[in-house]
Amino acid sequence: MTKSTEARLIKTALKALKNSYSRHSGFKVGSALLSKAGKIYPGTNVEFDAFSLTVCAERSALFGAITHGARKFPAIAVATSSEEFVYPCGLCRQALVEFNPNMEVILINSKNKVKKIILKDIIPNYFKL
Repeated sequence: MTKSTEARLIKTALKALKNSYSRHSGFKVGSALLSKAGKIYPGTNVEFDAFSLTVCAERSALFGAITHGARKFPAIAVATSSEEFVYPCGLCRQALVEFNPNMEVILINSKNKVKKIILKDIIPNYFKL
């Protein structure tokens, strides 16, 4: 991935972070999923009074990308309102790994520090039907 593509991905995740609907937890998350074709799909976390309806930013971006026909994803950026680096939850890891175990995951904290990891390294022995 080029530096300019990475910068666009991070910028999109940070923009999506601002749209977080997290009135219960106050924990804001924005994501940006890069398709193989170079299109970026933003996502944000959405919380509801009925917690089981809540969706994470990563899956929000994934669902939007799938809705538009994308199926191959080399990278995702995840920005949070935390000073710590926050990894995707187990549900998001499982959903993303189905499309690309070697996906680059770019974590961005509230201080705009960046950490890069590979998805399969944070979900060993993932479920595959």
